[in-house]
Amino acid sequence: MDRVSRTAGTAQRTENVGTDAGEARITWLPAKGARLVLAVGHGAGGGTEARDLQALAAALPARRVTVALVEQPWRVAGKKLAPAPRTLDTGWRGLWPALAAPGLPVVAGGRSAGARVACRTAAELGARAVLALSFPLHPPGRPERSRADELLGAGVPALVVQGGRDPFGRPEEFPPGEHALVEVPYADHGFAVPRKAPLTQDQATDLLAGAVADWLDALPVTT
Repeated sequence: MDRVSRTAGTAQRTENVGTDAGEARITWLPAKGARLVLAVGHGAGGGTEARDLQALAAALPARRVTVALVEQPWRVAGKKLAPAPRTLDTGWRGLWPALAAPGLPVVAGGRSAGARVACRTAAELGARAVLALSFPLHPPGRPERSRADELLGAGVPALVVQGGRDPFGRPEEFPPGEHALVEVPYADHGFAVPRKAPLTQDQATDLLAGAVADWLDALPVTT
């Protein structure tokens, strides 16, 4: 059942969607005169309340981007541990028809594990581009276990937004490729910055949201 509320003057709609991995949930933040949909999934350690996802949800509708915050079935079911990558991909695939239903180009995105899902499935699902927030290039302290092939194999334009001190991969560790990369200085995997950093938490969050908005503005889309 869909639920509709109004936040900051924007009609917010929550939609439950059945998938082969269980029931998932989409929270829609529609934009007036939208030119595309940005669908973003959460990571393995949290949900759509993550500061980066919420920052995009707050900023992008004013830039003609409808934001779809995606909750994977394991989160909707109240489980604490994310399932295997294959199951995450199954849930994302099952959501895709609902994400494409508005008839607009869809940019697939997510943070951390959600970014990996978006990269792995972008080409097959017909995503216009990929947004990878805090892409987990490797497990902390294990650079030899690189996941760069998922990013490099996305097959569509991509933007990586990475914290300058992310233990899952600092910006300078990323291999060259077709993707663009924006660094949020001093930020960790959750884009938190130390209190003594030269920029505030609000400045770091604004930098992230602004970089994503500018990239989406420059992205050629056709409907």
